[in-house]
Amino acid sequence: MSVLVTGAAGFIGAHTCQALATRGDLVVGLDNYNDYYDPQLKRDRVATLCPQVTIRPLDLTDAAGLAALFDEWQPTRVVHLAAQAGVRYSLQNPQAYVQSNLVGFGNMLELCRHRGVQHLVYASSSSVYGDSATPPFSEDQRVDQPRSLYAATKAANELMAHSYAQLYGLAATGLRFFTVYGPWGRPDMAPLLFSRAVLAGRPIDVFNQGRMQRDFTHVSDIVAGILGALDHPSPDAVPHRLFNLGNHTPVELERFIEVIETAAGRSTQRVYRPMQAGDMLRTMADTTRARQAFGFEPATTIEQGMPAVVQWCRDYFGDRA
Repeated sequence: MSVLVTGAAGFIGAHTCQALATRGDLVVGLDNYNDYYDPQLKRDRVATLCPQVTIRPLDLTDAAGLAALFDEWQPTRVVHLAAQAGVRYSLQNPQAYVQSNLVGFGNMLELCRHRGVQHLVYASSSSVYGDSATPPFSEDQRVDQPRSLYAATKAANELMAHSYAQLYGLAATGLRFFTVYGPWGRPDMAPLLFSRAVLAGRPIDVFNQGRMQRDFTHVSDIVAGILGALDHPSPDAVPHRLFNLGNHTPVELERFIEVIETAAGRSTQRVYRPMQAGDMLRTMADTTRARQAFGFEPATTIEQGMPAVVQWCRDYFGDRA
């Protein structure tokens, strides 16, 4: 049994590769190492977390290159985490999302279908809930009012995967991630942005006057959910399922900043800003379905998880914080 992990040099991807390799799976990864953020961070992440995993430099839109990789490694399962990420970036660079998240995902579905992949697990996002859902967000709620193109592409991925499951019997599982954080995280997300600013003594931009809540979920809990879902494909006639992976505990943004300040040993100035386009006021995952299907039980609070993030920022970025 071999597992292909796409986006393997990414934050969640590298942690997933590490967990799969540790438990003895044969793992191969791919990543295009794009410059959405510093590619050196991605290389350092891989070198530290999963140096034993082969990661091919490859783009999702390269259908021929993907086909050659499938032919060489013959993966039986796929964890598809590669995507153009970021809500705000999608406002300025929509074509990147169309190519990576729609064309690239279509290429992956076709290869999984034609190469006999037993189970495709792919990353969706809590952003698909948009304005139409009421916390706690459950998988049965509507997702037809996205607030960003990024969210729209993730909702489209869910529909695409469902159609392949219905038409071709492809077992596919979509995972809606809720604000993932941890060491080696993405530098464009609040956990690292805030941690680095506090360490450097810079002010923090706090949007919507701080009146926001996020269901911050530690990467170790997310990876446990990915492996649990991977090991439990749907037994249904149409083998497509969706699961929330979140901490089920929304945290006020002000409280999140306080935890960072405590870990850093210093306070910071807050600069309050209006709500940004594409943002959601509150996220909260109902994880009942994931718990029943594969025993998903997130165990890490921000008080437990964020000090290690602050320390990692201090160690990795140093004076560059």
